[in-house]
Amino acid sequence: MGSGGDAFGNHAFKDPGLLKQALTHRSAGAPHNERLEFLGDALVGLIVADALYARWPKADEGALTRARSELVRESSLAAIARRMDLGGALILGPGEMKSGGHRRDSILSDALEALVGAIYLDAGYEACRDAVLPWFAQAIDELQAGKVDKDAKTRLQEWLQARQRPLPVYELAAESGDDHAKVFHVRCRLTDAELAAEGEGPSRRAAEQAAAEGVLQALLAVS
Repeated sequence: MGSGGDAFGNHAFKDPGLLKQALTHRSAGAPHNERLEFLGDALVGLIVADALYARWPKADEGALTRARSELVRESSLAAIARRMDLGGALILGPGEMKSGGHRRDSILSDALEALVGAIYLDAGYEACRDAVLPWFAQAIDELQAGKVDKDAKTRLQEWLQARQRPLPVYELAAESGDDHAKVFHVRCRLTDAELAAEGEGPSRRAAEQAAAEGVLQALLAVS
């Protein structure tokens, strides 16, 4: 799959400027890939949802949603980007190059989404789908319909709702690290009991999941 000329990720670009923009991180100046990332994020969700809908005709909405979330989460997209050697093709500013930005999950996943957006603008939806779907083929094959684990926040919410208890509150406790390598610290607490847990991660969402897991495990331990 790698790059060559104006081709990348199963697609030969008619407009090489789109490919260059998709590979350009904001640290390297404009035009960078953030607008393409916005477009690509929606396209990846649609392409994966379409594939799962066709593949699993008997799966309910919850199973389909969990499977899609598993396939399009940051770490999954970064793994695809690494298989494509996308990091080696990125255009980064000096600071990001020095700090190893080409290896960071957030930068790799964003660039992959930007690449999807660029393919769409270059050739339309069908060509974009045909180029992108093979990237997810192995991961989709490995998933079993209805067997994808629910994330920690969902499991905690369902545990509380089943017992008619109020939903937890998530609070951003702190942020640390430089802009290119932030760590988020989130506190998850129950409003009807003296129980809370903290979690950290490279995004607020990841930190919330870690905190929710802590609260859930504490509840299960005493239930």
